[in-house]
Amino acid sequence: MILADKITDLRKKNGWSQEDLAEKLGVSRQSISKWESAQSMPDMSRILKMSEVFGVSTDYLLKDEIEAVEERSTAVIQDEDVPDARRVSMEEASSFLAFRDFLSGRIAIGVMMCILSPVLLIALSGLQEGGVVKMAETTAAAVGLIALLALVGGAVAIFVVTGLQEKQYEYIEKELIDTEYGVDGMVRDRREKYRHTYTTQLVTGIVLCVVSAVPLFAAMLIYGDSDTASTVSLAVLLIFVALGVFMIVRCSTVWDGFHMLLQEEEFTPERKAENARNEHLAGIYWGCAVAIYLAVSFITEAWDKTWIVWPIAGVTYGVVIAVANVLRKKG
Repeated sequence: MILADKITDLRKKNGWSQEDLAEKLGVSRQSISKWESAQSMPDMSRILKMSEVFGVSTDYLLKDEIEAVEERSTAVIQDEDVPDARRVSMEEASSFLAFRDFLSGRIAIGVMMCILSPVLLIALSGLQEGGVVKMAETTAAAVGLIALLALVGGAVAIFVVTGLQEKQYEYIEKELIDTEYGVDGMVRDRREKYRHTYTTQLVTGIVLCVVSAVPLFAAMLIYGDSDTASTVSLAVLLIFVALGVFMIVRCSTVWDGFHMLLQEEEFTPERKAENARNEHLAGIYWGCAVAIYLAVSFITEAWDKTWIVWPIAGVTYGVVIAVANVLRKKG
């Protein structure tokens, strides 16, 4: 095992991110990245410092033929209850990144379909009420509901199929992994190449969501209290939001794939354990959110207003998870 692999292995065993190790050694994160991808070598002073930080001998770090850790202290975490890290090869990592790119488009389309599902119902309701569309109210509602259920049904089908396909790589997201030599550098290189695309799509998506309210305000200024104009502009608002969310979900899904392999950001060993504990809570929470949305919408028939459940649920979800984590730590 070469030095690059030993640094990566020891860092992950301690549950540290590259930023954590960089802080302990007094270097930049980029230096750690280069050491772990074998692009450069640390000098002797850093080797000595690493020996102290990791609690291993300098011989272990410098001599490739020494595979067994020669401990100087108990600095390296060794808990018999913690399972061994699962090894990820270069082929597996490349296949996983290709799948994340495929997955990102499918999930983004599914989410967009959910947001667009009430658009026809809202638009027909406003146009029928204003006399623009010559259609009975019940007919307009029926057509809108059919479109809504078809889009939601299609989205659910997409989520179920992609969820089943994603199970083959579930261990990368949820388990402690150890990447083979060269994987870390390959992932970082591909992430840097994707960074511009990620930034562009993320910013564009956010801007679309922010300006989505413009048609609604414009309708109020031009047509005053016209219910027809307000209702139709609300449908346009949802189209803008759907496009914005599509771009955000697509680029974020790909971006998260890099972090999963590098075990950074939201996918450090500690966060993986935390996310696993929150998984069941998330299922219950979003199941209740869907039930509330459908129940309120069908009872009140105010589909042009009940969409507000989703942004509220999204904000509240973060609060619920944070509270759950605090209570779990206190317990």
